[in-house]
Parts: sequence; C-alpha cells; structure tokens
Amino acid sequence: MVAVSGLIGFRPHPELVCRVTCPPYDVIKRGSLLWHRLAAEPLSVFHVILGERPVEALEKLIKEGALVSDEEPAFYVYEQRYLAPTGHEEVRIGVLLAAEVTPYETGHFIRHEKTFDEKVKGRIALAQAIGHTAGAVFTICPHPLRHLLEPLTRSAPLYEFTSDFGGESDLHGVHSRVFRIPADSKEGREIVDALAPHSLYIADGHHRYHAALLGGQANTLVYVTDFARIQAYNRLIRGKRPFREARRDLPLRPALQFKTPPLHTFCIYSREGVFELDAKVVPNDVVGRLDCVILERELYPFLGLEASMISDPAHFDYVPEYQLETMKEAVDRGLFDIAVALHPIDLESFFAVADAGRANPTVVMPQKSTFFAPKVLSGLFVFRHAMR
Repeated sequence: MVAVSGLIGFRPHPELVCRVTCPPYDVIKRGSLLWHRLAAEPLSVFHVILGERPVEALEKLIKEGALVSDEEPAFYVYEQRYLAPTGHEEVRIGVLLAAEVTPYETGHFIRHEKTFDEKVKGRIALAQAIGHTAGAVFTICPHPLRHLLEPLTRSAPLYEFTSDFGGESDLHGVHSRVFRIPADSKEGREIVDALAPHSLYIADGHHRYHAALLGGQANTLVYVTDFARIQAYNRLIRGKRPFREARRDLPLRPALQFKTPPLHTFCIYSREGVFELDAKVVPNDVVGRLDCVILERELYPFLGLEASMISDPAHFDYVPEYQLETMKEAVDRGLFDIAVALHPIDLESFFAVADAGRANPTVVMPQKSTFFAPKVLSGLFVFRHAMR
C-alpha cells in the first residue's frame, strides 16, 4: 500500500556523523541543558531544525563538508543497540527511506495522536524554507521485517558510533550502525516489495507527517521498523487549585517510592509526600480506558484544570519515564506542584486506537500519550523531498 523509494540529498561525513546528528526537534526543550549543549556544537543539524537561520545553517554544513551530497537513491538500514528497562541489551533494526505522502483516508499511514496547528505550521515553514527534511517520521510496520533487514547488517557499516548527549536524551549512549543499500540493488528491491502490501502506523512524528501532507510534499523521510518499546509519558502539573487542598477530596493512599505504577494506578509526588491514586472507572472504549485519559477525567478537575490547558506550559510539562528523578527535582524546586507517573501504554492498545481511528478519525489519543524509545536521530540523512 505504501509507495517507497530511495533517499537523495545529503548525509553526514562519516567522520562527523556523531557531531551532526541530534535528537528529534520535539524532545529538545528550549533552554534545557540539551538545548544549550546542541547549540554549542556548530556542526549539529540542531541549527537546521531549530535554529533561527535554518537556510544559512544548512548551507554552512554543506560548505564545511559536514554534510556530503548523495544523489544515488538508497535505503539506509539503521541498527540501534541500547539498554532496555530490564537492564539487558536490546537491538532494534529499521530502515530510513522516502515514502509517498498520502491523505489518512487512503490508509497508507495510520495515526493515533492529535496534532496542534502551531507546531504543524512551524514544520511547514521550515520544510518550505530549506527544501529538505532532516527528521524522520517514526513508523511501525505490523509485519515482520527483521528477517529481511538483519542480514544487511553483516557487511561493513557506512556509520558506526555511540551518541553522546550528556545523559540528557534517551538517545545518549545508544550505539548506532547504518548500512547504505542502493535502491536499484536486489536488496533494495526486496525492501520495496516487502513494504508494498502494508500500512505504516505513525509512532512518533505526527506533526512532521501532517506538515508534509498540508505543506504539499509528494514524499517525506520515514523510518520503518517492526518493533518499538513504549515508555510512559509522565506529567508535571501546576493546578489552579493547590494539591495540598485538592488531596483532601481525593482517595489517596501513602506510597513509599515515586515510581512507575501498575496499570490504572497513578503515583503522585508532591512536597506533602508520595501517594497512589487508583482509577475509579475504566471504560471499555479504546481511548477512554487509557490511563492518560482517566487521569485527565479523574484528577484534573480537582486541580481546577480543563482539557484546553493541557498544552499550556504554565500548567503542564511532559517527561518520559526514564526521567523520574528530574520530575522530583522540578517539584522540589517549586517549578510544579506535583509529578504524576503513569503506567506505559502497551503496543496492543496503540494498535487498537490507531485501527479504531481508521473508521472514525475522531478516535485519537491525547497528545503526549506515548514515548517511543529510543528515538530516531535527526540528521542521519537530509532528504530532498519533492513537491506535488
């Protein structure tokens, strides 16, 4: 169902790939330690995806040889080695490619999350300014690909490196290997044939895909894998009503530790202590039974918060599961009133919501429901997309 082809454009010089690549734009918070670290690296593609002068930044990377031209269409098999939450090493293999941009109604790309107009407008403006795409849409193919991609990792890699982001990203310490597969090779044609019958589920990068769709792109940069691990996307909250008052009206119980809780339970860290809160009602519908939706329904009203406020940084911030200590520090410093840890959404629920949305486009998860980890590096390829 999905029409895919090889990538053309620019890729990092092999000796500079570690300096050029960076996490996706939407997990680099303005003013954060990660933001400042990347801003201090003159060769980082950060200056293209989040800088004030993206055109000049791209031209500089090309002029200085950090990015080299590659006009022969190719696929890039991308292997990532990292420690799973169990403490064991895990290997994920996917492929970077160009995919045709089509309306959601075609069923070629299936979404599960809401998008916000301002973010989409920003990505459209960037794509139109530079004529390239540096950050991939992260997708999952629900059919096995590993048997096809793994044999392609037995040759010498184009790139091999370990990312260093000072511990400020889930991509820190991830060991990457990238293998270039010419599109007109036997292996390249096998990749095209393997993906042709299937839809791709958008795991991460809804705003990137939506921007490509509304911005008139004929194709865009896509990462495809058949495996993804989901972490919880936790909440830092500053309510209009203080938690110390709201807690009197909530059926809380003391907890010994701020940690990821069981399904349908919420762990709350506050300056008054650590508490657990159980869901009162767990509906049968695919969205209503998600813990992030139950939390919005059963906790937010006690804090004087409404759904319209969830994207307001004055009241909310969203932090992945691996940064529980960072959340505690934010509360201790008075930046937020409480930190709430949720149980991560599983892949079964992810596919259930996405499939339900095919029949009814209003069925989507709230923003920041899932944190797929590790992310996919931006800048591994800067794709020259075509326009419709």
